[in-house]
Amino acid sequence: MQPLDLSIIIVFLLAMTVYGIWQGHTNRSTGDYFLGGRNLPWIVAMLSIVATETSVLTFVSIPGIAYRGDWTFLQLAMGYILGRILVSAILLPVYFKQGVSSIYEVIGKRFGKPMQKLSSIVFLITRILADGIRFLATAVVVEAVTGWPMPVAVLIIGVVTLIYTLSGGIKTVVWLDSIQFMLYLAGGVLTIGFILSSLDADPASALLSLAREGKLRIINTDTHLLSNPWAFFSAFAGGTLLSFASHGVDYMMVQRALGCKNLESAQKAMIGSGVFVFIQFSVFLLAGSLIYLYLEGDLNVAKDREFATFIVSYLPPGLKGLLLAGVLSAAMSTLSSSINALASSTVTDLLGGKASLNQSRLISFVWAAILIAIALGFDESDNAIVILGLQIASFTYGGLLSLFLLSQSKKTFHPASLAAGLMTGMGSVFLLQYAGIAWTWYISFSLVINISTAFIVNLLLPARNQT
Repeated sequence: MQPLDLSIIIVFLLAMTVYGIWQGHTNRSTGDYFLGGRNLPWIVAMLSIVATETSVLTFVSIPGIAYRGDWTFLQLAMGYILGRILVSAILLPVYFKQGVSSIYEVIGKRFGKPMQKLSSIVFLITRILADGIRFLATAVVVEAVTGWPMPVAVLIIGVVTLIYTLSGGIKTVVWLDSIQFMLYLAGGVLTIGFILSSLDADPASALLSLAREGKLRIINTDTHLLSNPWAFFSAFAGGTLLSFASHGVDYMMVQRALGCKNLESAQKAMIGSGVFVFIQFSVFLLAGSLIYLYLEGDLNVAKDREFATFIVSYLPPGLKGLLLAGVLSAAMSTLSSSINALASSTVTDLLGGKASLNQSRLISFVWAAILIAIALGFDESDNAIVILGLQIASFTYGGLLSLFLLSQSKKTFHPASLAAGLMTGMGSVFLLQYAGIAWTWYISFSLVINISTAFIVNLLLPARNQT
């Protein structure tokens, strides 16, 4: 890196740290620390949702998908929009009506505290695995850019993130998310502009060349729906259920909506985030396709390193530093979101809300250490990192979504039937991957198996102790 690039990165990292420490003085209670006093502007919450779910993975993996393939990834994003509409219509009204601090309190009020704790544990397991992958994605970029060994990159990122997260809480996270979202989206746009100005062909000719090679294809008409995750209906349906689950029953995403002042604001943030995700994916897919033209289709570039390699090797000083600062700052904010959500669910669901502000910060510290350890163990995979992250989430989302849907029914359930459904639904996903079923169907299969098992076991158990 040139001195100018390094200076830009240092200034950004210091600014994040100082802002988090300064923001810390506004936290008077765990309600401030975990929900921002329920007074977050919906636009800020919306941008935070987008930054949290896609920031690092977008930078690292989405351009690489377009570089090596096409734009069929957008089929998932189409489903994302519908999924968030379902969340806003079905689940958010329940959360706001009951005034919960953690969404798993809904399960607790309907089925009892043990089921609330079980739901929280499933969430915690999902988050630490999926966000361990996100953390790895961050380290991939740093390793490619600086040449630092992976463990060193992970530790540097983790320590800097930990400093401002422990002090600032959710308010720091969402405001930095919003700023960083605009920063790294601008980085994608600047990359597109730089490449278009550098190519011999005009923009129209460049796009026409990509279209001829099939690099701009969005709709996959393959009819092998169960085995091909990118067949249109498979991807769209999978994206819908994935978004419905991730943004409806994953506390890290819902936490931002709960921080809004009312239901209408939360719904605006939730649905708007789906639209912005689609726009964001489009920008970075276009960047990946243009990098393919710029590098003349060189497939010797390491998988998941395409964009990082381009930044390091071809962008001029200054612009390179801005993009790298955007990658790092957004990545750290995503990590901080996970740390805060894990700590919040632990305090509310497992400890019954009986924790002081300082104890909450200590719990945040423990979760940060766990995420760092997991990131160090996930360096190699045959899949793109973004796909690996989505697959991990799909293992548990079906089970959690089933519990929330069952909680809205008027039927009474024996706790054992709910637990059996949850465990069977999640266990079925492990079997599906050996049956040649595309990962985009994991949630739907798990959902059906979970609910069916709960009803069957409920019929076989005595009526007493049902909830």
